[in-house]
Amino acid sequence: MEQPKPVKRSKAFVQLSKDHHFGLLLVWRIRQDLGKVNPAVNISKYVLEFFEMDLQSHFKEEEDYLFSKLDPADPLRQQAEGEHRAICNLVESIKRNESDKALLRQFGDLLEAHIRFEERALFNYLQEHLSPEDQEQLLLHTTRSKH
Repeated sequence: MEQPKPVKRSKAFVQLSKDHHFGLLLVWRIRQDLGKVNPAVNISKYVLEFFEMDLQSHFKEEEDYLFSKLDPADPLRQQAEGEHRAICNLVESIKRNESDKALLRQFGDLLEAHIRFEERALFNYLQEHLSPEDQEQLLLHTTRSKH
């Protein structure tokens, strides 16, 4: 079976895709650390810091400059917004239960699935359908050195 060819990402989406790379590294770290003797509380603190420093602003950018370009009833928008809410709710649960390894696993699984959905479906669709002006706005608001 032939592998699908990677999509050439528009410049406007590059920073968000880079953010996704770091999100996948977080998922990898969660899974690695949960397999060790490392206390869940240490992993939770890292997850909460990553959320506060990176993920929260990433979600806001996507919601302001991407999701808002889709009709509120669009299934891609509904899925993306629903997953953002679910991830935020999990972060709140982790804050209250820092030693709960099951919550950390759930967070990692959901974050990975969400990133894969955005990269494989949502971004490909938006890259084809956003106007050049909307892509320029996205580029202007996401160009930064974060990592």
